[in-house]
Amino acid sequence: MRTTAVMMSFGAAAIAASSVFADSAVPPPAFSADVVFLGEQHDNPAHHRVQAEWTAEISPAALVFEMLTPEQAARITPENRRSQSDLAVVLEWEAAGWPDFAMYFPIFAAAETAAIYGAGVPRDQVRGLMGQHLTAVFGAEDAARFGLDQPLPEDEQQAREALQADAHCDALPEEMLPLMVSVQRLRDAALARAALEARSETGGTVVVITGNGHARSDWGAPALLQAAAPDLVVFALGQGEAGQAPAGGFDTVVDGESVDRGNPCDAFN
Repeated sequence: MRTTAVMMSFGAAAIAASSVFADSAVPPPAFSADVVFLGEQHDNPAHHRVQAEWTAEISPAALVFEMLTPEQAARITPENRRSQSDLAVVLEWEAAGWPDFAMYFPIFAAAETAAIYGAGVPRDQVRGLMGQHLTAVFGAEDAARFGLDQPLPEDEQQAREALQADAHCDALPEEMLPLMVSVQRLRDAALARAALEARSETGGTVVVITGNGHARSDWGAPALLQAAAPDLVVFALGQGEAGQAPAGGFDTVVDGESVDRGNPCDAFN
């Protein structure tokens, strides 16, 4: 079936996978949005092809990458971004642990003149959550701006912890789950902040490249961005695999080929 995915609400519906998909062509609402979030499963080449195609069609003024810290993004120049190998070296991509840069480079190439922003959270900030509140790690003003100074509703907190437990094959100690949720919220807020900065500085359309979990409209970075800047028009794409949609609410969900990952839980045994 090919149609537009229906937005899901908080609670059980928000974490259930939808079987409804849309065509991968860019829909009209995405062209009129100020910020477009393009979700992905990080190691899925089909998802990155869709991201590159959408980016070329939308022709954004700025690209925001979850995979880059602000410091990495600052290293990019008009010269080194022309070469896949040069850019990978400049970004120290392989050391960062992300999937093959060959999957990501076409996204850069699809918007050759777009400003590049990094929204990755530095490791020292992530480690800081072990002993500090989100407000202290992200900064009090920005934490309030993106809602990090407030606890989540209890049903959402529980749903997020359940997702984290499942993502880690129930191998994490239960007391670690709230911390993992805080890390997710920190990364959502960093994406929203970078998107807002990119929009403010370029004045044009912003495309955000990130994982499906951060791109979901019901509680991910799009929701934080809309709360901080309600006048912005935000669009969120989620990408599924072999008929299985990503959890959460999106404006559109498209299907793609699956990737053979073996049993991901083997890593926890």
